[in-house]
Amino acid sequence: MSKLTGKTAIITGGGSGIGRAISETFAAAGANVAIFDLDETAGKSTESEINGRGESAAFFPCNVADFDSVKEAVNGAESRFGSIDILVNNAGIAHIGTVETTSPEDFDRIINVNIKGVYHCLHTAIPKMLAKKSGVILNMSSVAAIAGLPDRFAYSTSKGAVHTMTFSVAADYIKDGIRCNCICPARVHTPFVDGYLEKNYPDNKEEMFEKLSAAQPIGRMALPNEVAEMALYLCCDDSGFITGQAFPLDGGYMNIR
Repeated sequence: MSKLTGKTAIITGGGSGIGRAISETFAAAGANVAIFDLDETAGKSTESEINGRGESAAFFPCNVADFDSVKEAVNGAESRFGSIDILVNNAGIAHIGTVETTSPEDFDRIINVNIKGVYHCLHTAIPKMLAKKSGVILNMSSVAAIAGLPDRFAYSTSKGAVHTMTFSVAADYIKDGIRCNCICPARVHTPFVDGYLEKNYPDNKEEMFEKLSAAQPIGRMALPNEVAEMALYLCCDDSGFITGQAFPLDGGYMNIR
């Protein structure tokens, strides 16, 4: 595959889960992949895996909630690879709770990572794209942005913001050769899911895994590589006519009951 040959792609949260799958898929498609992650071990592991296959990746420590950290990482990626062509805003954290059970501290933490983190990356990367009048941005939204999910107040709030930020950026920069879309996954089987089950349901993990899987009408969770393949399409020239769109990847969750 060579759909992204010559392109440089920033993947936030690129060290594990969906982000790692996107990083590996984009590298296999010919991109220079800049892996942004707070977890140095995970980021370097993904970097090593990609480079070990003869592809191109570099890890940049980055806390998306910190503007200076993002600026340093973006400038580092540009210096390393020469340009910024693609930005995938994948980094995010989850939270379980209603408005009553969500503390102000937890709410601020979600906002700082899931909303301000995306803003920091957009604010820093878009000028790099404007300089060459081209670029692609992909945000990771969620079905939580378009459906009412129990006990997801803060998380849904944050993904709703990411959702509408997508449309705003698409509208503001369409004449500058920059496209912006988002993916809205339902539940994806990542290490986060396994950790959640281990922490909260240590005695009946398998039962709860099946229950979580059954929430999608198709009968299972998505796999990280399935999200990555959609991301690849939306970030390559094959989707050059698509901008300002949100794509559910939900196993029928939104429309089939």
